[in-house]
Parts: sequence; structure tokens; C-alpha cells
Amino acid sequence: MYEFLIDIFGNQILAFFVAAALPLFLFILPYALFAVLAERKVSAHMQDRLGPMRTGYHGIFQTVADILKLIQKEDIIADSIDKRLFNFAPYLVFMGSFAAFAVIPFSSFFMGSSIDIGLFYFLAISSLVVAGILMGGWSSNNKYSLLGSMRSVSQIISYEIPTAIVVLTMVMLTSSLNLDTITNQQTAFFWNWNILGGASTGIAKFLLIPLMIGAFIIIFISTLAEVNRTPFDIPEAESELVAGFFTEYSGMKFAMFFLAEYANMLAVSFLISVLFFGGYHSPIGYIGNSIGVDWLIPIEQIFWFASKGLTLVIVQMWLRWTLPRLRVDQLMTLCWKYLIPYSIAILLLVGLITLI
Repeated sequence: MYEFLIDIFGNQILAFFVAAALPLFLFILPYALFAVLAERKVSAHMQDRLGPMRTGYHGIFQTVADILKLIQKEDIIADSIDKRLFNFAPYLVFMGSFAAFAVIPFSSFFMGSSIDIGLFYFLAISSLVVAGILMGGWSSNNKYSLLGSMRSVSQIISYEIPTAIVVLTMVMLTSSLNLDTITNQQTAFFWNWNILGGASTGIAKFLLIPLMIGAFIIIFISTLAEVNRTPFDIPEAESELVAGFFTEYSGMKFAMFFLAEYANMLAVSFLISVLFFGGYHSPIGYIGNSIGVDWLIPIEQIFWFASKGLTLVIVQMWLRWTLPRLRVDQLMTLCWKYLIPYSIAILLLVGLITLI
């Protein structure tokens, strides 16, 4: 991809900036606008109502109107807050969320960087979000914001443990931290996906299937908690903390927290797709291969990758409008008494099976 842009522009620096901006403007920002509207429609239909209907056909321009409104709103900053940290926090959360996409392979042709430590980079850079949330809550000089940020940090740090253990399990199975390599190990048809035992053969493949399904359930629940989605949305519980760590924010800074949350949902969905569902590879083969049109294959790969990621995002929305919010003690019990022990057991069993 990078070499292709250099050939077009004839300048390495310009090609670098275009390559960095393409995922943001072509895919992630349009996705965020679509996801906000989709969430409103999903929640509306689950509650037997229509949702936004007045702006455009069936309200399809409602999110665009909301963004235009937020851009024009006054940026309110109270006198008693720590202005430098307060202003920097939304940018840090935004950067942490979008930088995670740099190592995600969208297709064999289009990926930011195919580095050998992609999984480690993903977990490390997404941790910036925790620092930004704590910074925003503490600098707001508001008890609700501080309580929300403290809840968020304790929740995210706790649920990072089962996430990291499942990731370690997948590293043990695939012997790689490179997301593109992990994707290519699951090529051909869907029975080579890691959720179905990967490329293993014989008895090992059948032994791995229940363990992989368990690992997928654990990482899905853990990442749901890490992006503060219901039933794990206690950091911004409206009935208890107004809006949690971003109570004092308004205008575009509020919108940046909002967009970062939706970007995080997509990033973790893409990560799960790569680890368990073959990444950008088709489950049934490529039309491009069948008719001998090679340029069609990367387009098909982007379609399959987006389909897998967006399906998991829709499931996250569905759960939000189905399940009640957990209490703090229930949230910690689920993590420390169930997810962590089960993830460690899966890690040990996968280690034994890979020795067969």
C-alpha cells in the first residue's frame, strides 16, 4: 500500500500522510457516524418505537446534524478545573483509540503497518485511553467525574488481565504476534479459523474447538468491559454519576470522547475477528480467484473484514439494550472469580495440546 502511494505521488512524506489519513477519513469516521445512527435505530426498534425520523429519509442525517451542532457549541471551561489536563485528556483518548488501527490488516493490500509485535502494540497503545479517562475525570474538579474515572480505571485494568491471557493463548497457538501472519494462518475456508481449531489437524483440532469457543467468549466479555459498554457502563452511569468522567465536557471535546468509544468498539471487534474468525479472509473462497480477476480479491477481503467487525459491533449494541447494568461488586466478581481463572485454565490446556 505504502509503495503504491509513493508511485502515485512520487514523494515519500506525502505518501506517508495520505496512508495515515486514509483509514481515518475513508472508513473510521464514516463508520462512527453510521454506528451512532445504527445504535439509535437498534435501541428504538427494540423498544418498539421509531427513533430519529425527521432529518432526512428515516432520519439518516441525524448524526451529521448532531456533529454540526457540536462543532458550533460553546466550549465551556469552569474556572476551578486544571485547564491543561482537562484540554489534553480528550485528545489523548482520541489518539489512543485511533492509533490502535495502525496495525490492523484490512486486506492483503491495505494495512497500516505489518510489524512483528502488532498484538503487543495494540494492547499497549489502547492503554492510553485509560490515562486519558483518569486525566479528564481528575482535572474536572467534580466528584462525579472523579468517581467515574476511578471506576473506569479499576474496571479496565481488571479486565485487561483476562484479555491479555486470551491474547497470550492465541500467541501460543499461532506462534506469532504479527496480526497479518495470524490472519494468513487462517486462509482458505472457514474450518481453518482459530475458533474451529485453526490449521491444526487430527485429534488436536477437535480438542481445541471447545477451548477456542471459551477463549472467544472470555475476550468478547472482557473487551466489552474495556470499552465501557453495557452491562459494564458503571463509569458513566447516568442514574448515579450524571455522565461520569466527561460530565464537565461540552462541544467537540465531548464529541471526541463519544467518537473514541465507537472507534474502540470497532477496534476490539476487528481484533477478535483477526484472532478467531480469519481476519480479512473469506469463509468460502474468492470470486476473484474463480474468474481470474486478481484486483477483485482485496476488495472482497475488505468486505469480509468489515462484515465480521460490524457484526460484532451490532452484537455489542444488542447487548446494551438487552442487559441491565452490573453493580461494582458484581463486575469485579465476574472478572476475578470467573474470567481470570477460566482464561488461565484455557491457556494451560492449549499449551498442553500444542505439545501433542
